[in-house]
Amino acid sequence: MMLAAMAPTVLLLHGFTNTGASWDPVIAALGERYRALAPDIRGHGSASTVRPVTLATVIEDVAGLAPERFTLAGYSQGARIAVHAALALSARVERLVLIGASPGIADPAERAERRAADDRLAGEIEAESIEEFATRWAATPVLASQPAEIRAAAHADRLRSTPRGLAEALRGLGTGVLPSLWERLGELDMPVTLIVGERDEKFRAMAERMGRELPRSELVIVPEAGHAVHLEAPARVAAEIARGDSGAPAH
Repeated sequence: MMLAAMAPTVLLLHGFTNTGASWDPVIAALGERYRALAPDIRGHGSASTVRPVTLATVIEDVAGLAPERFTLAGYSQGARIAVHAALALSARVERLVLIGASPGIADPAERAERRAADDRLAGEIEAESIEEFATRWAATPVLASQPAEIRAAAHADRLRSTPRGLAEALRGLGTGVLPSLWERLGELDMPVTLIVGERDEKFRAMAERMGRELPRSELVIVPEAGHAVHLEAPARVAAEIARGDSGAPAH
């Protein structure tokens, strides 16, 4: 108990359609090295009915849950939210760990198109059962190549949410809604670790581009992994979290 009390805190933000439980393998691999917090983001899991679902309220949730100093980690949508939170809480975030991350869509017209597409998808989600949508979401190209056991675990996790909650999360936290942070990456002066799967070509290129904009960053490419590296290689992700900022050079 003494060790747990002294352990540094890592707060883990899950991706769209997941819940905090998706981090369980990483938390298990971390053991007692960290005090791990993995909340359900508004619109997901146990927070499916919590409203409003906005970036501001989610950052408030993070600020209220985390201690004065902490490591912040996120996957996919959770990584995008983590970048916003790190800018808002920069004095408190000691380190940032981003998996399959994007800082948003820089082009206003493209972002507007994405917002319209997300609005349409939100309406479709509300018209389906959670089982139907979970099956459809697993077939998206960025996730379709996951190993069978990973797909099964992710599917079970998605069933913890509701169509209405996920639709609200998409409307409030989707890529088309949140502003682009490409021009603000230089403000992140804490060490940043960018983790990406070797097979995740789109987000590997994104991470390489982000790394050129961040003052203190390192890129970790996990062999044979796809987009959801924390599901496919949880021990590796835990090792990168626990490694601290010693490997994050300034450039």
